[in-house]
Amino acid sequence: MIFTIAFKELKALFASSLAWTLLALVQLVLGWVFMGRLDAFLEVQSQLVQIANPPGVTEIIVAPIFAMAAAVLLMATPLLTMRLIAEERRNHTMTLLTSAPISMTDIVLGKFLGLMIFFCGVIFLVMVLSLSLLMGGTLDIGLLLSNAVGLLLICACFAALGLYISSLTAQPAVAAAGTLGILLGLWVMDIAADDGGSIMRTLSLLKHYESFNRGLIDTFDLAYFSLFILTFLVLAIRRLDGERLRG
Repeated sequence: MIFTIAFKELKALFASSLAWTLLALVQLVLGWVFMGRLDAFLEVQSQLVQIANPPGVTEIIVAPIFAMAAAVLLMATPLLTMRLIAEERRNHTMTLLTSAPISMTDIVLGKFLGLMIFFCGVIFLVMVLSLSLLMGGTLDIGLLLSNAVGLLLICACFAALGLYISSLTAQPAVAAAGTLGILLGLWVMDIAADDGGSIMRTLSLLKHYESFNRGLIDTFDLAYFSLFILTFLVLAIRRLDGERLRG
């Protein structure tokens, strides 16, 4: 049932112009960043050969592209998650789901999985853009995979949070604004905190993504992302379960 709901969500997403517009905008922004970083790399290439252990094309071009992708998807996710449950309520189709012999866990995980498949498509396109550099040089595949895993995890965090916020309201615009506000707040935590060990930086999503962006996979970051995702998925399930019990 989870996969049936996921397929339904994915089909509905691509049936609208929103998914295609966001894909085009993401590729436009990342393509522009890619060309800018490539031009900068070519300008300093003659200077890099004089350094003992110079950074490679992956550090100079690929890592910044993935970092930009995380920021762009942070902005785009509220537009994708706002419709998951809030729009179902607005269209009065949520009642059909809650009255059907389907567990709330299946509904939440199905919607979450559908959105994550969309994000996997975006990450695949970013990887294809990065792998195009193999035509003229070499890549650090380990660093590339680390960035891909990190981007997938942070997108899962965005999706879980947005899904929960969408479960709190019947207005998609309110869900989008709430999700964007919280995500920006978590981002600002990292910028506002000067102390590297402060609690604000510890709670920042992008702070934990930085390790993956540098090629370091830390078990603490993995645990943080896992708990973040699990927490908001459980909250969304409990919210919908409460609604079903109240009728």
